[in-house]
Amino acid sequence: MTHNQKHSMIWTLALTSVALFMVSLDNLVVSTALPVIRRDLHATISQLEWTVNAYTLTFAVLLLTGAALGDRFGRRRLFVFGILLFTAASAGAALATTANQLDIARAVQGVGGAIVAPLTLTILSAGVPAARRGLALGLWGGIGGLAIAIGPLVGGAVISGVSWHWIFWLNVPIGLVLAPLAYARLEETHGSDSSLDLPGLALASSGLLGVVWALVRGNEQGWTSLGIVAPLVAGAVLVAAFVWWESRTASPMLPLEFFRDRTFTLANVASLFMFFGMFGSIFFLAQFFQTVQGYSPLQSGLRILPWTAMPIFVAPIAGALSDRIGGQRFMAVGLALQAAGLAWIAAISTPTTPYTHIIGAFVLSGVGMGLFFAPVANVVLSSVRPDQEGKASGANNAIRELGGVFGVAVLATIFSRIGGYQNPESFVHGMTTAVYVGAGLVALGAVAAALIPSRQSREGAPVAVALQR
Repeated sequence: MTHNQKHSMIWTLALTSVALFMVSLDNLVVSTALPVIRRDLHATISQLEWTVNAYTLTFAVLLLTGAALGDRFGRRRLFVFGILLFTAASAGAALATTANQLDIARAVQGVGGAIVAPLTLTILSAGVPAARRGLALGLWGGIGGLAIAIGPLVGGAVISGVSWHWIFWLNVPIGLVLAPLAYARLEETHGSDSSLDLPGLALASSGLLGVVWALVRGNEQGWTSLGIVAPLVAGAVLVAAFVWWESRTASPMLPLEFFRDRTFTLANVASLFMFFGMFGSIFFLAQFFQTVQGYSPLQSGLRILPWTAMPIFVAPIAGALSDRIGGQRFMAVGLALQAAGLAWIAAISTPTTPYTHIIGAFVLSGVGMGLFFAPVANVVLSSVRPDQEGKASGANNAIRELGGVFGVAVLATIFSRIGGYQNPESFVHGMTTAVYVGAGLVALGAVAAALIPSRQSREGAPVAVALQR
């Protein structure tokens, strides 16, 4: 490798990793800010849900399109545009004076994140020599995992030190430096598959929006009201139309043929339920420590860290062993541990439960997350042809994000029906019921993972190499 090639590779790795860290951090950084935002902006439970879901919903729906836009119009050009859009939306979120303004800004953040995230992978793959690709993609994946792990802690530290607005202001200087550097230092590349499935995108996004809208507002407006039944039915019809369209179009954003493979289908079912339970539970547990037990946002973030940071230590070991033992087994055990941890939390939580009684459940859940995250990408990618791995990876990521959206929406609906914010006892009653449901669905994910047939990865390719194709 020449000096110029090495220099270019370092810049590519640095820029894509920082961009991935920035957009991944916003998945959970807002979690510890929810109680403060609720008080400061007088937000309702449905508005709080949208603070999380507005980002994850647009992020999930557009993930499958971000890479295709880069292939057609230029990856560097779209990457820079996505960073600037994300940066502008972050400023909008920081300046928000109402909950609705914040939720709109979060939705635009999700659009920018959905453009940036998949392009970090394709730009890195194209800019790193094949001999160094495994190392580079391993670092890329580790940085993304670290961002999710420390999200609640970073959010808590910023809120305690300054204010909740600064969890969004932090993105602005990073984005303003990152965008011109990316334009100057990255080479422009295009992909061979530049097809865009715009009808599929429109059907999927509008259909999912209708369903989530109804789930979030159902308790508030009444489940039989026209304002809930109409978007729920319309959303379901549009999702069905999306499935019909994808089965007939020549260039689908989500090839339905993937789901004919048992491994692909079961791995994605497991992913859906995993994120359902994880995001839905963190939504309440971050609030529990502040709203019920009176801790600061920073103290709350520190208490969640044994859960979210555990994959950093567990995933590398599990990844090294999964090729020999079988990735589906690690997934099943990991989901079983996650389900047990959530059930444990629900069983012992009271307004006065000492943190020392909960930390074991957090560690158990975190170990489960690490065991699941390490092999899931390789299990999914081993079920499709090499030329299909880009769309398969995008589909798995989108399904995982949608699991988080529905987890927050459904568990918040249960929380509002059973409990509420009236007093600590009411909050804990609603939270424990919701977390029990989350644990049950994660357990179903463990069953799905256990049913995945044993299959050697093609040529034993590691996850990092498979992801770049």
